[in-house]
Amino acid sequence: MKVLILCTGNSCRSQMAHGFLQSFNENITVRSAGTEASGQLNSGAVKAMAEIGIDISNHTSDSVGKYLGEEWDYVITVCGGANEACPTFIGKVKHRLHIGFDDPSHAVGTDEFIWSEYIRVRDEIKEAFYKLYIEEIKPKL
Repeated sequence: MKVLILCTGNSCRSQMAHGFLQSFNENITVRSAGTEASGQLNSGAVKAMAEIGIDISNHTSDSVGKYLGEEWDYVITVCGGANEACPTFIGKVKHRLHIGFDDPSHAVGTDEFIWSEYIRVRDEIKEAFYKLYIEEIKPKL
């Protein structure tokens, strides 16, 4: 089973989703990429995941171009920009899904509020990807 998770910058939401899905089952090949990859991880995302025991600090922020030639069981976009800009994987993707989340890196306000947005989005990603894993991916393994 191969899953590619796409976001625009591949620094925050897609990285968290990647970390969660891989934590649910280490035997799934999970990759994440960006339509405009930033080249670096969002420190808030790394911290939010570390807080619950998932280390994504060794992930890399890669361009979707790196994976266009591969076949995927799932390609999942997690932001509107990536959903709109997602390149066509002609005949090489069994399932294409969009599961959108707010971008916590765009939150403004107090440090406490901004951190609460990272936690909220992290928890929403965990819930949505766990549901996907249990209902769609695990039965196919």
